[in-house]
Amino acid sequence: MKNIKITLWALLIGLTLLWALADTFLPQPLSYFSLRAVLVQYTGIIAMAAMSVAMMLAVRPRRPEPLLGGLDKMYRLHKWLGISALVFGSVHWVWAKGTKWAVGWGWLSKPGRGRGAGLDLGSIEQLLRSQRGLAETLGEWAFYAAGVLIILALVKRFPYRWFAKTHTILAALYLVLVFHTVVLVKFAYWSQPVGIVTALLLVGGSLAAFQALFKRIGARRKVQGEIQSLIQYPELHVLETHIALQAGWPGHKAGQFAFVTSSESEGAHPYTIASAWNPQHAQITFITKALGDHTSRLPQTLHAGDRVTVEGPYGCFTFEDQKQRQIWIGAGIGITPCVARLKQLALAPDHHYSIDLFHPSAEYSPQAIDKLRADATAAGVRLHLLLADQNGRLNGERLRKEVADWRDASVWFCGPTGFGQALRDDLVAHGLKPADFHQELFQMR
Repeated sequence: MKNIKITLWALLIGLTLLWALADTFLPQPLSYFSLRAVLVQYTGIIAMAAMSVAMMLAVRPRRPEPLLGGLDKMYRLHKWLGISALVFGSVHWVWAKGTKWAVGWGWLSKPGRGRGAGLDLGSIEQLLRSQRGLAETLGEWAFYAAGVLIILALVKRFPYRWFAKTHTILAALYLVLVFHTVVLVKFAYWSQPVGIVTALLLVGGSLAAFQALFKRIGARRKVQGEIQSLIQYPELHVLETHIALQAGWPGHKAGQFAFVTSSESEGAHPYTIASAWNPQHAQITFITKALGDHTSRLPQTLHAGDRVTVEGPYGCFTFEDQKQRQIWIGAGIGITPCVARLKQLALAPDHHYSIDLFHPSAEYSPQAIDKLRADATAAGVRLHLLLADQNGRLNGERLRKEVADWRDASVWFCGPTGFGQALRDDLVAHGLKPADFHQELFQMR
């Protein structure tokens, strides 16, 4: 979380400073219309910068993953950037459109053109100025549409399949807004650092937008697979799917996830991988819980022999650090990455690790728990099973009592965000280093 916060603020503050080198918030003479002119430019540039970086993150680039903590953190940054673009874009719209309305209603008097209006302009600047009316109209309507789609993306009840499809439309709207920006940004900016950085961001965002429109996201990281078997755990509303992969899968680490497409109309959905990688047997396992319409239908729609597409792997929640003492917490379906790591340790034991695994759950399946116990025993991991109606709930105080040397451990948490934050706050308040608490943010929107 720290790195993505730094990235967000570095972008907003850094671009603000670059803009301040080219312009000022206190134009002379200072008037409503002179202030409006600079604020329209500033808010427009910040909004497009945020949207450009969000667009680049949307195509799932691999290189930023280690720097930002994994694709799950990158999608959180993508969300914040989208909100930032909407906020700055709205302020931009108010200054630009609201002023025109106020003039039309007679609330404001528009000043006459200055003497500079008749100066000779370069051919490029003349061309851009000739497109101002079109750019303003297209930009206005693209902003309305993009605003609606960004708000829908933030509504959890909006079905994922429709979210994925409408989000692609944002790529086309972004290209319209690029045209709007190129035409209407103050021409003098383009020779300044703020203009150069803005141009680079627009180019990067445009390339990402075309990648999304032509459905090339993750194209080089996709392999075909065939469902080998399906195991249902009705008490948990969980489905375990075993898939045989064709050649091309690069292998994965425990704790990573992949996007799986079982229906073109439904599109790709992200699932945490629940198996260790063995190159001699190219197989992968996913454990999915019925949390929405799509996952609820999987037991009826998936069958052994069905073909699927698997894209990945992604993520940095890999249990890898310099700590030999570790505490894992897999709450509910959050146990999935822990299962993968247990299986990995069983295949390649590492006796340098001392690990306690806590599995708090409100539901119980004898079959699933027997498997978890067997995996923990094979991996040499101490399992703490906490069923809500039998063993009580897990909190920071209980964890600290059950693991005496918890301050020397790294903590790996996967489960509800609020639960993880509460545990983190408690442990950090009592002496755990913030960097030693690792939490997966498995929310793709």
